[in-house]
Amino acid sequence: MFTHLHVHTEYSLLDGSTRIKELPKKVKELGMDSIAITDHGNMFGAIQFYKACKDEGVKPIMGCEVYVSSTNLNVKDRTSKRYHLILLAENNKGYENLMKIVSKGWVDGFYYKPRVDKKVLREYSEGIIALSACLQGEVQRKILDRDFEAARKAALEYQDIFGKDNFFLEVQNHGIREQLEANIHLRNLSGELGIPLAATNDVHYLEKSDAKAHDVLLCIQTGTILSDGKRMKFPSDEFYLKSEDEMKEALPDFVDAIENTYEIAKRCNVTIEFHNYHLPKFDVPDGYTNDEYLKELALKGLREKYENLDEKIMERFNFELNTIISMGYTDYFLIVWDFINYAKENGIMVGPGRGSAAGSIISYGLGIIDVDPLRFDLLFERFLNPERVSMPDIDIDFCYERREEVIEYVNRKYGKDHVAQIATFGTMAARGAIRDVGRVMDISYSKVDQVAKMIPQELNITINKAIEMSEDLRNAMRDDPQVKGIIDTALKVEGLPRHMSTHAAGVVISNRDVTDYVPLARTDEQLLTQFNMTELEELGLLKMDFLGLRTLTVIRDAVNMVKENYGIEIDFKDQGFDDKEVIDLFKHANTLGIFQFESSGMRAFLKELKADAFEDLVAANALFRPGPMSQIPRFIESKHDPSKISYIHPSLEPILNVTYGCIVYQEQVMQIVQQIGGYSLGRADLVRRAMSKKKMSVMEEERNNFIYGLKDEEGNVLIKGALANGVDEKSANEIYDLMIDFANYAFNKSHSVAYSVVAYRTAFLKRYYPKEFMASQISSFMSSPKQVALYAEELKRLNIKLLPPSVNESRNKFTVEEDAVRFGLKAVKNVGDNFIDAIVEARKEKKFTSMTDFIRRVVEVNSSAINKRALESLIKAGAFDFLPGNRAKYLAVYERILESVQSGIKNNVKGQFSMFNEKTDEDDLPNLKDFDEKTKLNMEYEMLGIYASGHPLNPYRNAIENNSSTNTSKIFENPVNGQNVKISGIIKQKRNLITKNNKMMCFATLEDFFGTIELIVFPNVFQNYGYLVEEEEVISVTGTVSASDVEEPKILVNTIEPLKESDNRTLYIAVKSFDEGINRALTGIFRKYRGNNPIIIYDENKKTPFKIIKDLYIDLDKVEELKYEVLPLIDNDPNKFVVK
Repeated sequence: MFTHLHVHTEYSLLDGSTRIKELPKKVKELGMDSIAITDHGNMFGAIQFYKACKDEGVKPIMGCEVYVSSTNLNVKDRTSKRYHLILLAENNKGYENLMKIVSKGWVDGFYYKPRVDKKVLREYSEGIIALSACLQGEVQRKILDRDFEAARKAALEYQDIFGKDNFFLEVQNHGIREQLEANIHLRNLSGELGIPLAATNDVHYLEKSDAKAHDVLLCIQTGTILSDGKRMKFPSDEFYLKSEDEMKEALPDFVDAIENTYEIAKRCNVTIEFHNYHLPKFDVPDGYTNDEYLKELALKGLREKYENLDEKIMERFNFELNTIISMGYTDYFLIVWDFINYAKENGIMVGPGRGSAAGSIISYGLGIIDVDPLRFDLLFERFLNPERVSMPDIDIDFCYERREEVIEYVNRKYGKDHVAQIATFGTMAARGAIRDVGRVMDISYSKVDQVAKMIPQELNITINKAIEMSEDLRNAMRDDPQVKGIIDTALKVEGLPRHMSTHAAGVVISNRDVTDYVPLARTDEQLLTQFNMTELEELGLLKMDFLGLRTLTVIRDAVNMVKENYGIEIDFKDQGFDDKEVIDLFKHANTLGIFQFESSGMRAFLKELKADAFEDLVAANALFRPGPMSQIPRFIESKHDPSKISYIHPSLEPILNVTYGCIVYQEQVMQIVQQIGGYSLGRADLVRRAMSKKKMSVMEEERNNFIYGLKDEEGNVLIKGALANGVDEKSANEIYDLMIDFANYAFNKSHSVAYSVVAYRTAFLKRYYPKEFMASQISSFMSSPKQVALYAEELKRLNIKLLPPSVNESRNKFTVEEDAVRFGLKAVKNVGDNFIDAIVEARKEKKFTSMTDFIRRVVEVNSSAINKRALESLIKAGAFDFLPGNRAKYLAVYERILESVQSGIKNNVKGQFSMFNEKTDEDDLPNLKDFDEKTKLNMEYEMLGIYASGHPLNPYRNAIENNSSTNTSKIFENPVNGQNVKISGIIKQKRNLITKNNKMMCFATLEDFFGTIELIVFPNVFQNYGYLVEEEEVISVTGTVSASDVEEPKILVNTIEPLKESDNRTLYIAVKSFDEGINRALTGIFRKYRGNNPIIIYDENKKTPFKIIKDLYIDLDKVEELKYEVLPLIDNDPNKFVVK
């Protein structure tokens, strides 16, 4: 009998391609009953492997191929060699020790790879069986170095570390000459030292035919191509999961070593327990039990929130409290309360709630959420179901600038060894796999890009599904062998893990050292669990999501500015949700910058919806998602025309009236099952889950229960059933079908309410304190010029000026000055926090009066904070424009002034008078003319990413509006591949290129008021329009959007035309009566004189002015020709044809 004990799965990242799900199936197919996992230096796949093996009835052997340092963990230089060593867990103690060893390698020993030393191995050797590994093992390496004595000593040392029966010399044969040589010496060592042999195959892929795909994987890892003869590659195609016969054929002289593997396998017995919770114990004040303390805290909070704790409130409170206590989650709630309380006491803004936790009145009383679950009819059972034992899941939003402080508090509270963040794994998705494989196969980028774009834009789409959906892809595979080769190989690597990273929010808190339950890894200074979030929950570890929400930082900053500017303290806890002015902001879709409501698609939805109550916002938030979007038209129609609302049965009305007869929320499904079917809410949630996951057998069983009810063996009614509740059988079936249709995409109302609260708060700030809100919003996107440009346009709409940066006025972030918003200095390129802090400190007493004064005082505060590059950036950005000089003058002298001040400080002897005491702070400026407006704007753009004091396109604003179907912001927000567009702007960069056919084409960057986008002008278009594509030219282009998942959208240009500056003139025409005839006649004339100037028609009878056609503008440079044609239609009266 034989067992594979040296196996690399997909979690030997970009080195193993053995898929864990397929591995135990193949093991059974080969007639084996056990298999080991020994990934390189990690245990990322351990839990997945364990469960997959158990599901197939195969014994899982938990292991790892570790890297052993030739010195010790602290030596991190080239003198320290790395040797491979296979470790297998013999029992549960061995598994615990394996986790400790692997963790040590990452946490303490990482140097290019996670390394351990023999001291660590000795400390955690109990319960572990070790094999000497491959040719990279220490014993084998020394044999190949011909240092046989050193090989002997190494073997004896490993035997001493792990015990006489727990160390094996490993023999392999993959057709490599060095292996055959090593095997002879290993056999001799075995006989001499009494150390048994074990035969392995160094498995990196499942089937022999997978060798090519594995080779591709290695190329992806090393950034090479298949045709590169010097690249790293495996020497043969023998690294697959061989049968016992194949192993005997490969190692005919080592039958004993083959049989030893099965003996090792029989000794390895590890049991991993799931769903035994390991919550930390929360320390409560003396005199309380934990349950009592939870009750007191929650009641105290509720007394502050409700005037009277009536029967309804207390009934809900007692139900929730008893459920929490009976399920053993008291400490969970206390832990969450504690760190949220810490955040609030330390001025760290916390969100009002997130997810289903907003449905708990206990959470409301504890201050974990700020949403009243009774007011919004939110259900506790959607959060914590007494009929489905699972850990509660409370995710918390914090101010994103201070989230780390809360995590650090948890570290201090429970100990660093008890807290870790969570790893996640990026995988090769369909398009990414195609692009990677195409690059490795050295196929042209354009062709690979074409193939990748044949994959439909659908979330989590697979290549196989894409082949089903895309006829273009099927045809390409049929007609082009290269495309078929790409796809066939991409299928082999699709879905494999590519890299490890830190989960954006997940933190695990344990009652003991985390490494007692899970191995750790490290990225930078962060400790990460090697198991993913789902696996940690299954292991019973407490997992929290500490999310950093940018909007909370925006709210905090805006609230602080309101207090500073007006002395008003905004307390959202006392705020209602029925302010008409705030709701009107949503009604009119003026929601740019508003959390969850600012996308163009959402704004279009809001314009149709015309929300007039907070509940409409909650529903909009829930509906504007890929699944339920199809219900939006019906929802809008029913809202505006109640006669369109219909119910299968009157009993649905109390549940669905708030959403105009539509099922929008998961909670509504639960209420229907409860109130009509007679279920408990807990069991109703189980039915909802079955429906959403399309569990057909459960759904059909529950259909029967929903309609006819259910009794136990003794005749007791468990479920009353719809019939018993007065609903006829036909209607009950229809209701059940309706729930099935909607349950798949109905949204969690608790989450929608909580996030709509955040949206309402941002809208409140935008409505009543627009300057403070917009300043905070722009500050949160300082690193994104596209967003800053977008919000700068919104400031124009709000009639709020955006002032350029100023060293006398600006702070770190954007701020408010009277009726304007001032640029923050942090937005200036090359200007760091230390420099800004020094500037703000230096001007506390008085404003700066000159460049010399500025430099002198900043240097006195912090001489190391200032440098030439940062100073030049401030000048170019316009931050010194308030001074008597100009940018040209200051750019000519700033270096000399800085050097003079810094030199004076160095030469100033301690005890002498300051060098500045007798020197003037006035600048000695050269007589230089300032730069022209265009140059200054370009300087601002270089330093700020947008224009601050103006915009080069301002003279073309009308022309651009009249000659564009979209803008860069809309394209980037919703890039649709192949969409026809017309867009106008200024060319900022251009790069000509000669194609293989010796034809000229170009790439250019077009900028409009909202951002930039790349234009691609192919040879056929360049031939006709290339002369128009020059830097600083203002043009209008038509073309199609080229969009993919890995690159920013581009425009493939079809036509180009130049734009002229708008002259802001309007044509006014008076007619006696504006009827259909005069409309047709004038429109026909105007179409011949298209341009950028608007037309206003005045109807003398109705005495009303109006635009003739919304999108029709004329060219008033041809006013005389136009006048000649129009006058006959207006009584030849020139006074009725006026341009002004």
